[in-house]
Amino acid sequence: MEKELVEYIAKSLVDEPGGVKVNMIEGEKSTILELKVSEGDIGKVIGKHGRIAKAIRTILSAAATKTGKRVVLEILD
Repeated sequence: MEKELVEYIAKSLVDEPGGVKVNMIEGEKSTILELKVSEGDIGKVIGKHGRIAKAIRTILSAAATKTGKRVVLEILD
C-alpha cells in the first residue's frame, strides 16, 4: 500500500509521470522505499527546503501506523 501511495503522489507532482519508479525493500521492522524520478523532476519531489519530501514522509508514516512497521523514504538522484 505504501508503495502505491508514494507512486501516486510522485506522479501527481512531476512533469514526466512515466519516469517515476518506486523500489520497495522489506526488512523485519522497517520498509525502505526508494523513489527515483526523471532528472528534471527531482526538485518538484523535494520542494523548497525539502518541504514536499517532508510532507510525503509524514503522510507515509501516518499510513504505515496500521502495519506497525517503520517506513523510510529515500529519494534517489
